Amino acid sequence: MDDLKQATHRKASFLQTMRAVLWSFVGLRKGSEHESDMAKLNPVHVIIAGLIAAAIFVGVLVVIVRTVVGQATG
Repeated sequence: MDDLKQATHRKASFLQTMRAVLWSFVGLRKGSEHESDMAKLNPVHVIIAGLIAAAIFVGVLVVIVRTVVGQATG
């Protein structure tokens, strides 16, 4: 229980967390950067940033598909 409290009080800002999550979506991370991030990222921020990034990704895919399908039928 104490570990969970310590994890949620880590020092990384939400912007740093979002950057780490976006790099993980791309899959281009150095091992040393990953280890450094894991020591300072707040797990709650990681979950929220992951959900936001996934929603944006799905939204972009929907827009691309609608654009392609609209041009094909129009």
